[in-house]
Formats: sequence, structure tokens, C-alpha cells
Amino acid sequence: MRAVLADYPHVRALKEDAVFDFVEVNPVHKAFAAMVREQAYDVCEMAIVTYLQARAEGKPLLLLPVVLRSRFQHDHIVCRADDPLDVSDLAGKRIGVRTYAQTTGVWLRGILADEYGVPLDKVQWVSIEDGHLTEYVDPPAVERAPDGSKLVDLLHAGELDAVIMGNDLPDDPRLRPLIPDAKAAARSWYERTHAVPINHMVVIREEHADRREELTQLFVEAKQHAETGAIDMTPIGLEANRPALELITRYAYEQGLVPNRLPVDDLFTPRGAAS
Repeated sequence: MRAVLADYPHVRALKEDAVFDFVEVNPVHKAFAAMVREQAYDVCEMAIVTYLQARAEGKPLLLLPVVLRSRFQHDHIVCRADDPLDVSDLAGKRIGVRTYAQTTGVWLRGILADEYGVPLDKVQWVSIEDGHLTEYVDPPAVERAPDGSKLVDLLHAGELDAVIMGNDLPDDPRLRPLIPDAKAAARSWYERTHAVPINHMVVIREEHADRREELTQLFVEAKQHAETGAIDMTPIGLEANRPALELITRYAYEQGLVPNRLPVDDLFTPRGAAS
């Protein structure tokens, strides 16, 4: 089985034992489009929102209850350090995000709305890239920055008031998290929601549906060779991930990324058998 997975401690045993025929794609998100458009691999890491959109479009893919990457998102929306902008003042402001469908952006918009009362429809969202699915286009209200634009440059130039960033979040003293006490706010949010904000999970081609349990078990065994912190940021299993999946399916629907809210249990069920 051809597989694309980034090099995490909790999957390293799979690579060392050559469990799959691994294809190296760096950065790993560049594999997502080929997987949703062509089902180019048998097993593939994928952003959860990309999978939700693929599922809504009827792509022959199936989710495994295996988290590969997650992080608390509160500190990933930043503004200029010298800007007194407050999270309560976002109506009418311009916020950049790599693509409107980016999973980190979906999490943060949901958190801003739920936790801070931000009216998402009063914010001007600015994107710089397309989503992974050819069928997806940004909502009409999303503005596209000029080709070649970089979010941080637009922020420093004053063309954006804040930006949402993923792994490319810079260590820049000229920037600060928009959400006050972001790490403490994230911990409080977790204690209330019991949700680990999922970025990437594992998907397989639907033709391998009868091997779901076997494949999931491979990830369970590989994870035993890696350390888990006080909070397990790579949970495996439907119930362990249900709180986060209930939130992200709601956020994706409310933000116009999927036409209907997808039932969590159906995400792991072949399309013909889903409710």
C-alpha cells in the first residue's frame, strides 16, 4: 500500500519497519490535493477539513480514527505587537488566512465566534491560496490577495489587521497573539470542551474499507514507541476524538465549507452504508 505520512515519532516505527510503500512529500500538505482529486495513495495524512469537504463531494475516501497532528490554536492568530487591536474589535477588520478552508482557520473562526462573540460575517477574510478540492471555491465574501502575496508582509504593511497562520507561524517580536493569554485560554477551552483541536488525521481509499481495523491497529502499535504528554495530542479511536469532531463538523458547516453538517459516525463509514 502506497502511503504518505509526515515523519512523526508516533509513526516512525511504521517507516522503520517499511509497513507501507512510503512516498515522501514535503511539506505533507502538498499530498492532500492528489489524494482528494485522484486518490493517488492508499493511505494518506490529510487535514480534517479537507476530508470533510471530500466526503461532502462524494470522494471515495474513508477516515480512520487516527490523529497525526493537532495543536491548540489560540495563539495562531496574530497581529502587530504595536497595534492595540483587541479580539472584541474584529468587526470590520481584515484578517488573512492561507486559504479560507485551512483547518487552522476553521478552528480559529469557530473559537472566535463561540468564545469571544466575533461576528464572522462582519470580518473581511483575505486568502492567498486555493483549497485542495477543485470543486471548492471561496465564498463570495472572501477576498483574494494579489498573486505572490505573503500574509506576514501584508500584515506589516498595514493591509491586514491580523493573520491566521499554521506551521509557518513566525517567531517574530514584531507580532503578538491577538487572543490575550492565548496559552491559558487554550487550556481553559480544553478543560471545558475536552476537545483536542485536530489538524491532520489518516484517510484511506474507500476500496480498503474492510481493512479499517487492521490499519488502525498498526497506528496504535506504532504509537506505543512514542511518548505521550499530559494531554494526548494524537488520540486514536472514535470516542477519544468525538468532542473535537463534533466541533469541527459544526464549524465547517456554519462557515460554508460543506453544504450540510456531517454526522461524526458517518465519517468512518463507507458512503453507501452511511446514514
